[in-house]
Amino acid sequence: MKNRFSNDINIRNKQASFKYELIEKFIAGIMLKGTEIKSIREGKVNLQDGYCYFNNSECFVKGINITAYSQGTHYNHEAARERKLLLKKSELDKLEAKVEEKGLTLLPIRLFINERGLAKLEIAIGRGKKLHDKRESIKEKDMKRELSKIKLQ
Repeated sequence: MKNRFSNDINIRNKQASFKYELIEKFIAGIMLKGTEIKSIREGKVNLQDGYCYFNNSECFVKGINITAYSQGTHYNHEAARERKLLLKKSELDKLEAKVEEKGLTLLPIRLFINERGLAKLEIAIGRGKKLHDKRESIKEKDMKRELSKIKLQ
């Protein structure tokens, strides 16, 4: 019988690297409720609309959609609630100072389960790309695709 819960979860926000120039990355723990980790292990997470913000020197992530657990009862979690990120005080201070700068934002780029079985969220400080930067990204992607086609032949 195949186990539906997986420990090798690696959910990426592909739009983040396209829309933003990622400057610095951090790994944060994420405060979850009981049924949320089960949905994550099933891979039912959407990071596309997620963003991070600060409230009273604490970092929260909002807009991440963790689908309600199918086997859950009335104790099931809300799919789009905000979740607290677990970071060291020094990292929080550094991130908050960076986000205060004009044009910088904090966004989730990857959700994974580490070797100890804990859900971790990789967040990055990003600066929005202009249209010409996005065109460059598309050109690079097309070049890589063409090179891989040539190598396969």
